[in-house]
Amino acid sequence: MAEKMIASSGPRPVRVGLLGYGWWGKTIARQLGDSSWLQLAAVADPHAPTRDAMAGDGTLVGVAIHENLTSLLAQPGLEALILCTPHEQHAAQIVATAAAGLHVFCEKPLCLTLADARVAIEQCKSRGLILGIGHERRFEPEVMALRQMIARGELGTILQIEANFSQDKFLVLPKDNWRLTNAHAPVGPLTATGVHLVDLAVAILGPCESLWARLASLGTDFENGDTLGIMMAFGNGANAMISAILTTPFEGRFAVYGSLGWVEIRDRTHPESPTGWDITTVLRGHPPQRRFAEPSPAVKSNLEAFAQAIRGVQPYPVGHGEMLANVAALEAIMRSVQLRTPMAVEQP
Repeated sequence: MAEKMIASSGPRPVRVGLLGYGWWGKTIARQLGDSSWLQLAAVADPHAPTRDAMAGDGTLVGVAIHENLTSLLAQPGLEALILCTPHEQHAAQIVATAAAGLHVFCEKPLCLTLADARVAIEQCKSRGLILGIGHERRFEPEVMALRQMIARGELGTILQIEANFSQDKFLVLPKDNWRLTNAHAPVGPLTATGVHLVDLAVAILGPCESLWARLASLGTDFENGDTLGIMMAFGNGANAMISAILTTPFEGRFAVYGSLGWVEIRDRTHPESPTGWDITTVLRGHPPQRRFAEPSPAVKSNLEAFAQAIRGVQPYPVGHGEMLANVAALEAIMRSVQLRTPMAVEQP
């Protein structure tokens, strides 16, 4: 495969490998197809039927196929690895990839425990390697614009966040799919979708101090739940109320309320195939403003920000401290669900 060039004098694309070729692995591979910042050079998946199907996948023309992580890491010329694997495998895979001297982009959640996240981050940091995380909602233009409004003080003191990310995509999965199991995806609505909203709350309000969460299986027989509600409390007194459901048609909503106004961003479709956003802005003393924003490839933007950090163009915009704060909140949510009680969040 001929290497793509950003420009005749620009940086060469980052040669990446991809571990895991399920639903989201395929989505990532398609995003890389027309990127001038990244070149997909190799894919690995441990399941033989998945590898057999790769032979007829037009996305993988010229891409080397491997059976496992060890084989993938041994391929010459790779600079970075993208992990699209079950959540509980992330920590060990990040450590192994960093030990091989490769940069790492990990799908969310980064890890399932704060202790694992600390080790994984340190392994990358100590080797000067970039660690990227699949929180693409940060890269949606309207979320970025909202954060700029907040930084400028246009909404005043931030009081509360209300957010929902629900979908019914998992209803068509086989019953033995790893995404429907407690072993691989504990608190399913959280690790599938809710963690994105937890991440945005942390990005805006900082580390969470305490929280309460409740999980149930009300519309399915998913052993890891289909209905999740979370109340998060932050150091300045603000709250975030988050819901995530896996048995209702898609809804994506993120709203921030401040002392001077509020903004709501609504997705028209699942971020996998975005078709744009409806934005409502209400500022004190002004009539409500409603507008439509065109779709933008936030998944690709995140991956390219990772590549740009590798090439030294600009720092990766999600810091290690925020990654740790997100995992700390995730771990506390899982404990709150298990123990049916409010939980303090360990500070990163």
